[in-house]
Amino acid sequence: MKKIYKGLTTQAGFTLIELLIVMAILGVLAVVVLVAINPVQQLARTRDAGRKAGVAQIGRALEAYYTSHSGSYLPLSDTFLNSLSTSGEISTPPSTISYRSGFTPQACINSQNGWCYLMGSGEAVLYTELESDSERSKCSGVVSYFVWSTVDGRGGLVCTNVAAAGTAQTWSAQQ
Repeated sequence: MKKIYKGLTTQAGFTLIELLIVMAILGVLAVVVLVAINPVQQLARTRDAGRKAGVAQIGRALEAYYTSHSGSYLPLSDTFLNSLSTSGEISTPPSTISYRSGFTPQACINSQNGWCYLMGSGEAVLYTELESDSERSKCSGVVSYFVWSTVDGRGGLVCTNVAAAGTAQTWSAQQ
């Protein structure tokens, strides 16, 4: 469609400047959305949710083992998941925990596939370290763990500035 103004013929449409301004605005909006979503942290939160579910699953299996074996927990070994599976308390143990590259979890004394297991007198504790910034921010800069305690019969977030000290009583004292 052509318009005529005082003898000039013009084409209807956008100028180059208008198109560049719209593209710049869209680019800024895209950056804001990506920063708000933060896909790396979304993936870390997803992995942490899997870790929490895995700890709860293994924790319930430990309690079932305790009940079916006359009040005794699994002995400390690096094959405790295999023992739970062999005894029939858990059909399929949770898979190996993976962390984002560059993240190094604290070492634990007795672990299998990233799940750490401790046993004290009358208590068993299962835990794993969490990696997402949202979970770590709840702990004010110290290490955050998701811990299942058979004394409490549930799991929860535990913040500590030291790696596992080696006994289940250490975890109970910090809760």
